[in-house]
Amino acid sequence: MKKSEFIAQDLLSKIYQNSGSLPEKLPPERQLAEEYGVSRFTVRKALEKLVSIGAVHIVQGSGIYINTGVSSNPLIYNSVTEKKFAEISFKMLELHKRRPDKEEQQVFGLSADDFIWAFTRLRRINLRNVQIEYSRMPAEVFADLNQKTIEHSIQQYVLSKGYAISHSLTRYQAVTINKEQAQTLGCKKGIAAMHITNRGILQGGKVYAFSDIVDIDYSCTYVIPFNQDNLAFRQT
Repeated sequence: MKKSEFIAQDLLSKIYQNSGSLPEKLPPERQLAEEYGVSRFTVRKALEKLVSIGAVHIVQGSGIYINTGVSSNPLIYNSVTEKKFAEISFKMLELHKRRPDKEEQQVFGLSADDFIWAFTRLRRINLRNVQIEYSRMPAEVFADLNQKTIEHSIQQYVLSKGYAISHSLTRYQAVTINKEQAQTLGCKKGIAAMHITNRGILQGGKVYAFSDIVDIDYSCTYVIPFNQDNLAFRQT
């Protein structure tokens, strides 16, 4: 993921995390550049993304303002969530504990001395391989994560620990399958697929999981309430 895209996703995630008490403004461009360790040009590209989707608006000389109503979630279902659990199974391919990199520190609010779980699993629907999922979770919060948990529903596991799940922040991008992915999924190299990045967010704002998923049979359906303010913004 490009740095500007990561920053846009991270800022949007933080806006959602604070949806119950949204600040009026984001920090200034110079401060954001220092926090993310990038140029102001990169931050500007990220802010342009947030402006284009109607999350913020910029008033020259005044600041970066968060638009009201930005925390509404239009996603209804996708080709995985519409399936019954009996039709879905998982196979863990890898699990290890390691230190978080800089991006993971930003996502989870961790320090360089903390630990995360990193695991890879194969998702099957009706015994057909459809997804490779690479996920990270904070180790201190989920100390007993294991193969049995990974080969079942992560959301059910999180709920069983007494946490309340708030929402997800998801991004989609069309890709093609590389040789290694083709071997894992048992499909042809070069076929079309969907790359999905997802953050699961708890009530109170903490991210409980950060995932990269490649899916060879993906579709999704949305309902988008009419937004007069967004329509007016797009026409300007």
